[in-house]
Amino acid sequence: MHKLLTDNPGNKMLLLGNEAISRGAIEAGLAFAATYPGTPSSEISLNFFKISQESDLYFEYSTNEKVALEVAAAAANSGVRSMCIMKHVGLNVAADALMTLAYVGVKGGLVIITADDPFMFSSQNEQDNRYYGKLSGLPVIEPSSVKEAKEMMPYAFDLSEELQEPVLFRTTTRINHSTAIVELGKIRKRVPKGSFKKDPFNYVTVPAVSRKLHVKLLKNIEKASHLSDNSIYNFIEGKGEFGIVCNGVSYIYVSDAVKDLNLEDKVRILRIGFSHPMPAKLIKTFLKDCKKVLVVEEGEPYMEEAVKAFAQEEGLTLSIRGKGEDLFSRLYEFDPAMVRKCIAKFFDAASPSTKTVDLSNVPELPQRPPNLCAGCSHRATFYAVKKAAEGLETIYPTDIGCYTLGFLPPLGMGDFLICMGSSVGTSCGFSKITDNKVISFIGDSTFFHSGIPGLVNAVFNNHNFTLVILDNGITAMTGHQPNPGVDMSNFNLSGYGRIVIEDVVKALGVQHITVIRPYRIKKSIEAIKEAINFKGVSVIISKEMCTLYSKSLKKPAGKPFYISEKCKNHRNCVNDLACPAFFIKDNRVHIDPVMCAGCSVCAQICPENAILPLKDRK
Repeated sequence: MHKLLTDNPGNKMLLLGNEAISRGAIEAGLAFAATYPGTPSSEISLNFFKISQESDLYFEYSTNEKVALEVAAAAANSGVRSMCIMKHVGLNVAADALMTLAYVGVKGGLVIITADDPFMFSSQNEQDNRYYGKLSGLPVIEPSSVKEAKEMMPYAFDLSEELQEPVLFRTTTRINHSTAIVELGKIRKRVPKGSFKKDPFNYVTVPAVSRKLHVKLLKNIEKASHLSDNSIYNFIEGKGEFGIVCNGVSYIYVSDAVKDLNLEDKVRILRIGFSHPMPAKLIKTFLKDCKKVLVVEEGEPYMEEAVKAFAQEEGLTLSIRGKGEDLFSRLYEFDPAMVRKCIAKFFDAASPSTKTVDLSNVPELPQRPPNLCAGCSHRATFYAVKKAAEGLETIYPTDIGCYTLGFLPPLGMGDFLICMGSSVGTSCGFSKITDNKVISFIGDSTFFHSGIPGLVNAVFNNHNFTLVILDNGITAMTGHQPNPGVDMSNFNLSGYGRIVIEDVVKALGVQHITVIRPYRIKKSIEAIKEAINFKGVSVIISKEMCTLYSKSLKKPAGKPFYISEKCKNHRNCVNDLACPAFFIKDNRVHIDPVMCAGCSVCAQICPENAILPLKDRK
């Protein structure tokens, strides 16, 4: 039995933040979940995927976040407790559905996980999704700890059903990927089946209906404001004439800093856990008893703007600060030391002297830049494309996935990236406005997510570029989740369909389609040359299973290679491929046999044929 299904209230368990969120949803009676995987939220989906295989919880990896939200919205409007899980930028994709779903509302509870990523550990931006609460008029809930992430989940479902609106459950990487001891609660009975009651004049959002629904939404926001003011997750603690307003993980940093600085009798803390609508009455009451207030929040000055507005409404003139060159930045994550320093500065408190550890004798940690795995088929594809395009002025739009790392030297295969699917759309623009040859890259999962509309556009408008679809048989970057092109028998699951990328591309009217096996370098280069010389839209499908996924399935692997005495130290292997299995010792190139995946790409490009499989070693 999956550990998160343990029905033993009062037991304690060490859980990752994402596991705690999953457990909280199970305790809330979650019966339906849909997602598109994205770090830092991926483990939530993985837990539901496993749980669904041994329970009546329905779970699916949807094509993209918009589809996932639409799927979940239908379930919730049939009275079933549902969840939609995504990372912060995924909510951009789902926003089209989100904004009008706020008008329509829900019948069963619907919680939307939006996992923000301050410092961009695995993301292309660090947008602050609290603003989606304001934009849509939906409630936003924010936990401050792993323990609270579990406890707030049933509250979020109850809130959704009380308001009959979706609830945004905003986390950050530090909550998702921290580990803590969590006490298990009672699991509510799941209700996996619902019924939909037809009501087109409240569900079909033509203008006449939507005008009426907008009035309903505004009334719901007013009701939510009252609930926010009285929420147990918005509270004041401590005493003193100074105030701190904080949220999320910043609350933990603030609590520690106030103790470290001996400010317990001088500083009151207002913790905001129900952050949209902001608790207006509670904040105004808090401000009236403060001489000055510091707002501590990662990301944008979301709370700071609201707190200042409430102060103005009350005619208060106290100093309210938060973001600024001398205090908190809008950039990156906060940490305890930085929060303590800013609090000490703002309240003119003496920082305790801390003895630093002498690290002068400790050697500097070696840098480990991100890199494609040893034997990654993307490296072989990039090399082949680069060779096939030699002598051409090229632009290489790329996309979101492991293969994004191809932009790094020595491969240098990536010139432009905005978001999921943008490689195809931007290729259309580059091919029309420049005289360069445009060759773009997109992964299989990303192609299904949002690459297909761009390719439809390219065929219809007769653009001229080559799209390389990197089909490694899995959604690799976020941890080997399935996508519509995956063979689900590899997961020992049946009952799924499977979409063949080549068939989709043909159906869209692409006239030149080539399927290559990228480990066969010479044949791949020849095929790619034909594709890039084609006038119009050409597609290359590079098929080779992700090497890590292949290992996890215990597929047969090639023998590792070694560098023989025939090597003339040209270092084409290192300089052109930069496979992490290579290392330099005694001014000679060597291959780590443990890391080598046996792909043979380096052996094929060696001018002396000096790279041989270990079985040939004498």
